[in-house]
Amino acid sequence: MFWIAVLFTGFGLFARFNATVAACLFIGALSVSGAIFLMLELNHPCDGLMRISGDTLRDALARLGQ
Repeated sequence: MFWIAVLFTGFGLFARFNATVAACLFIGALSVSGAIFLMLELNHPCDGLMRISGDTLRDALARLGQ
């Protein structure tokens, strides 16, 4: 996290501000925040915004038990 923050800060401070720089900073920040969100969300797969159903796992365990 610290290294990504240093890279974004350095790029934001030393680049001339124009539409291309603003778009790159926005897309970069969006992709990093999306990756962090997915890591935190998939840490608990059965609850949260994105839920993974346990029905298929129960079905597979029932078939293995036959």
